Amino acid sequence: MNEIFSTCSMYDLVIVGGGIVGCATARELIMRHPNMKIAITEKENALAMHQTGHNSGVVHAGIYYTPGSMKAKLCVEGLKLSYEYFCKNNIPHKKIGKLIVAQNPAEVKSIDELFDKGMKNKVPDLQIIEKDCISKYEPKCKGEKALWSPWTGIVDWAVVCKSFAEDFQKMGGEIFLNFEVIGFTEMMESKGKSQLSPISVQSKNRVRFSSCIPTKYVLTCAGLHSDRLAVMTGCDVNPRIVPFRGEYLLLNDDKRHLCTTNVYPVPDPRFPFLGVHFTPRVSNEIWLGPNAVLAFAREGYSWFDINIKDCIEMAKFPGLYKLCYRYFLLGCREAIKSIFYPLTVKDLQKFIPEITYKDVKRGPAGVRAQALDKNGKLVDDFVFDGGTGVIGSRVLHCRNAPSPAATSSMAIAKFIADKLDRDFKF
Repeated sequence: MNEIFSTCSMYDLVIVGGGIVGCATARELIMRHPNMKIAITEKENALAMHQTGHNSGVVHAGIYYTPGSMKAKLCVEGLKLSYEYFCKNNIPHKKIGKLIVAQNPAEVKSIDELFDKGMKNKVPDLQIIEKDCISKYEPKCKGEKALWSPWTGIVDWAVVCKSFAEDFQKMGGEIFLNFEVIGFTEMMESKGKSQLSPISVQSKNRVRFSSCIPTKYVLTCAGLHSDRLAVMTGCDVNPRIVPFRGEYLLLNDDKRHLCTTNVYPVPDPRFPFLGVHFTPRVSNEIWLGPNAVLAFAREGYSWFDINIKDCIEMAKFPGLYKLCYRYFLLGCREAIKSIFYPLTVKDLQKFIPEITYKDVKRGPAGVRAQALDKNGKLVDDFVFDGGTGVIGSRVLHCRNAPSPAATSSMAIAKFIADKLDRDFKF
């Protein structure tokens, strides 16, 4: 540790995790405090390698979320901040809108409820669309009623993340790639050199001849590994991260004319996930999905990705058994549709009947870092946590940041920066 402290000066803050929340927050903090010495560490050899780079690329408007929740507030705020940033920085995006389409009387009633929720959340320009007018928004789409969100859009969130990182570096921030954090310790031998004894952010990899970085404070935004880092600083093991893989299909090139906007199902309150939908991409591809199947690795992008450590942790977690018991039939159905993808096409045909299984092929997959409590309930809102003891009291963990975290990222960054300003007196 002496070698490390002598080779580089102490940082004011180290942010663990090079996804969009970590990079957006780093950018926000260095804009507020240009004289602070801030670094981002990322275990991969590039930024945005996991959730940020493996999602549908939707810019969400904030319709679904419980009024008053952090998700609802930060998504709507983040939506406006995101579009402003895209335009200012010439980031390719399209404000193509979204249809949430009802297929039966129960879902028609839910459309009205979603509209009320969206209005409470101050979602801009929501409209209810009657059956005869749906084709004006999506010519091939069929349904009984729909909700139209014109502000919903598409973007490549990995491109946005890397733009945040470039801004951060231009303002003096540093980024360490291939730096997988394995622990935090107090550097006792350096007391007297500063007001605070540095926290050593340790890695099994060496960066600049060192395997650790000294810092006054730490923020973790580690996504799929957020619970493990939290436990390192004395936090409770719950909520635990359970990985769910979402697999997409791709619409064949000659069928892309069938879909021009985001087409979503009405959420079923009995089930924890949204269901398959149509998502145009800025690359002009059309993604169909995702499903939701339990992954056998936290970075398990296929059935063949298996991590023994991850599997043992899940096997020991009672919350997962409770979740599987509650949704056993749904889970089996999702797994079967994952193997036999023409079954997924049947769900899609409810909205655009012209699509057949010959019109699609297997596409990419992402892994959702789903926080789960010990009772087997999915943690719905964003969660932030602090540790205990000398080290833990100077660490803030972002423990749950599911969708719409990308859309909300600039608003989340402001929230975290405000909290750090208060708690750590930046």
